[in-house]
Amino acid sequence: MNDVITIDGPSGAGKSTVSKLLAKRLGYKYLDTGALYRAVAWKVKKEDANLDDEKNLVSLLEKINITFSGDKVMVNGTDVTSQIREQTIGELSSRVSAKPIVREHLFEIQRQLGLEGKIVIEGRDIGSAVFPEALNKFFLDASLSERGKRRHKELIKKESSITMESTVDGIKKRDYRDSTRKNSPLKKTKGMVYIDTSNLTAEEVIRKILKALKKP
Repeated sequence: MNDVITIDGPSGAGKSTVSKLLAKRLGYKYLDTGALYRAVAWKVKKEDANLDDEKNLVSLLEKINITFSGDKVMVNGTDVTSQIREQTIGELSSRVSAKPIVREHLFEIQRQLGLEGKIVIEGRDIGSAVFPEALNKFFLDASLSERGKRRHKELIKKESSITMESTVDGIKKRDYRDSTRKNSPLKKTKGMVYIDTSNLTAEEVIRKILKALKKP
């Protein structure tokens, strides 16, 4: 597990930007596990599925096929890359990810991809639950106000009516759900290198990570 790098942290901490650039720098593959949960959330919304009906959820998971094509995220052949980044899907994916049956289903996909090696994986429970044995684990964080600014800048490109207030409120709710759920909550665990990205550029964060990388 020496060539698996895990990067955890809350929404807006800079995980995606840093993980993509780091993977490119190292010549590694990159996996955004949040996209997996968002893809399931998109399918749940599309089919108007009942999250509290486990039988219905199992049926949906058995039929869903999530694949990656470059930067594109595909669900059963449909490009959902842009749609899964909408705020409503982000909020729904937080609820979806709290369901044990969903986590179990996607856990296997994540493990399989990680075991192929030479990969940077980002998410909310990658270093704590999916790859706790990884040698290099990082936890990126930032102040709520900074995370709100970053997230709002991203969302407003797709939904011009999104306000900073609603964005920050959404982040607060998601932080609470992600950190208090019973199954694989968002948390910094022993062995993770903590990096506050509030006042750092993506390049500065990458330098810190590269400096902290352990060799087997």
